[in-house]
Order: sequence, then structure tokens, then C-alpha cells
Amino acid sequence: MFNWANKITFFRIACVPLVVVLLYFPGKITCLLAMGIFILAALSDLLDGFVARRYNLVTNMGRFLDPLADKLLIMAALIMLSYLHWLEVWIVIAIVEREIMVTGLRSIAMDKGVVIAADKYGKLKTIFQILALCPLILHYPWFGLDPRPLGLVLIYIALFLTLFSGLNYVYKFYKSVLK
Repeated sequence: MFNWANKITFFRIACVPLVVVLLYFPGKITCLLAMGIFILAALSDLLDGFVARRYNLVTNMGRFLDPLADKLLIMAALIMLSYLHWLEVWIVIAIVEREIMVTGLRSIAMDKGVVIAADKYGKLKTIFQILALCPLILHYPWFGLDPRPLGLVLIYIALFLTLFSGLNYVYKFYKSVLK
């Protein structure tokens, strides 16, 4: 139950308050550290999945905690960026709303014995959210380069993918649970 894959997931969850605290005191160094921890936590998702599958360590706890850890990391970063006025509130609300809605639909489906697995659009959405959040967390220019414009372009792509994949989950839910 408390195997290496799950320990890596708990590491990702433990990174969330570190990112929040560092962003609470925004500065060039704290944002760089927050981005570094955010990247490390995001990459740990790949590692825990690899370890779980490679060594047959997949558990119910891991199935529950892994997507929760991803959502906590991404939502915490989004909320902090909104708190700092570095990201529009409506973007954060749209992304958080989609995550809560999909989690709810998947729970209802599971209660009915139907598994709505993550699909390629949901995975692509997560990749673009992470790619967008890195330059947005970094925020301050480094070596004359401002990371914010890249982050804003990527967050709009992530937002589109977030909404599209959310609609796709609603369609799958309707097709597999309500019909």
C-alpha cells in the first residue's frame, strides 16, 4: 500500500505547500525556486507512473492519489498566480471548474461500475498546463527575456484543451452512464 510509487506521489503532494509559500513571497529567486520545485513535482508524476507499472506497484490508493496530486499541484499554482494578479481569475475558475466537474463525473460513473479513463486530450491538457505554468511562475525576466508572453500563449492553449477535454468527458459520461 505505501510502496515507492505512492511515496513519490506523496512527495508531489508535499511540494504543493512549498510552491505556495515561495509564491506568497514573490521575488526573482523565490519564483525561480518555486518553478524548480513545480517542475520537479511535475516530473515525479512520470516517475511514479513508471515505477508503479514497471514493478507492479499499482494500488487503489495510488489510483486515487496520483490524479489528486496533479490537480493539487496545478490548482495551487493557478490560484497563487491569480492571487498575485499574474493570471486572470476567470481562467483559473474555468480550469478549476473543469477539474471538479470531471472528478465528479468520474466518481458518479465509478459508482455505477463504469470507468471513464483519462484520454489523450486530458493528458495533453495537463502537459500544456504544466508548460504554461512554468514561465508564469518564473514571472520575472531573466537574461533580458520575459517569460510571461510565452506563458500566456501556452495558458490559452491549455485553457482550450481543458475546456475541450472537459466536454469530451461530459460526452463520454452521457454515452456510458446516462444512455
